[in-house]
Amino acid sequence: MRTLDMHCDTLMHCAFKWRDDIEKGDLFELDGQVDLKRLSSAGAVGEFFAVYMPPADSYITHWNTEFIEDEEYIADCVQIFEQSVARHTDIAAKALNAEDVEKNIKAGKVSCILTMEDGRAVLGKLENLKRFYDMGFRALSLTHNYTNCFGTPNSLDPRLNEHGLNPFGKEAVEYMQELGMLVDVSHLSDGGFWDVADICKKPFIATHSNARAVAGHQRNLKDDMLRALAERGGVTGLNLCPPFIEFTEGNTHTSLEGCVKHIKHIVNVAGIETMGLGSDFDGIFGTQEVGDVSQFGKLADALKKEGFSEDDIEKIFWKNTLRVMREACK
Repeated sequence: MRTLDMHCDTLMHCAFKWRDDIEKGDLFELDGQVDLKRLSSAGAVGEFFAVYMPPADSYITHWNTEFIEDEEYIADCVQIFEQSVARHTDIAAKALNAEDVEKNIKAGKVSCILTMEDGRAVLGKLENLKRFYDMGFRALSLTHNYTNCFGTPNSLDPRLNEHGLNPFGKEAVEYMQELGMLVDVSHLSDGGFWDVADICKKPFIATHSNARAVAGHQRNLKDDMLRALAERGGVTGLNLCPPFIEFTEGNTHTSLEGCVKHIKHIVNVAGIETMGLGSDFDGIFGTQEVGDVSQFGKLADALKKEGFSEDDIEKIFWKNTLRVMREACK
């Protein structure tokens, strides 16, 4: 099934799994929800592999290891990404832009796109953005769940959610568009979203966010946000995390029915061109009817039953994201 999924956290797991011997790190065959073997077997167009920046307190509580400095952690993730692609040139290739993806499609290879989740390592310096761009990063989630040099993340506190980007954040967004690095508003505050929408002349993205009108989680986008994203040619990726699909107490399961509800709503509000995939695989909990990268066919079948055409599904599954890369990635 041709897919171009805009977000997974697989590199994080690899970085901790092979912490003591990074040279052994490999994305080919893994226990989680994403690996190159399944992507290739499924016929995927590509995958955005995020370097997620773990909170400092999670190193001990979740990973049972001492804190790793951000630069070292990023280097470990990038090394695993680069060496995995180099080892498996028969099925995978790095991609920096749409032209690379199209070339890889013709060669029958999965495109691997490097991204970063949480811009804290930028440290308020444009030269760091350029350095990460030169390392191959082609999308950056401005914030995760903590305030950083860009601004404020999404929050349960309505007052905090109104906070926008700080002065550096605004300058950085403009610079990212000049560089050809995708601006990702997933995890950003509502105020920050509107700052990005005002600044961006090229499309921007929400790599893994759903519709807040369907599931009232603050990580999802309001209808006016979806329309603004559409007006600027952007795309939001369907996130399979249970509370982002159905925001009810104790929900730990993502159903196909719930996924279809979000897709139908976003398409009705913002148009078919605004819908993409952003699974959040290897970064979510609970269970999903679409359980890994090999199972997107289930979602395609469910959409067909709801009257979506093959062309519609192709746009949602990969063509919309490829268009955004063509317009905003260099």
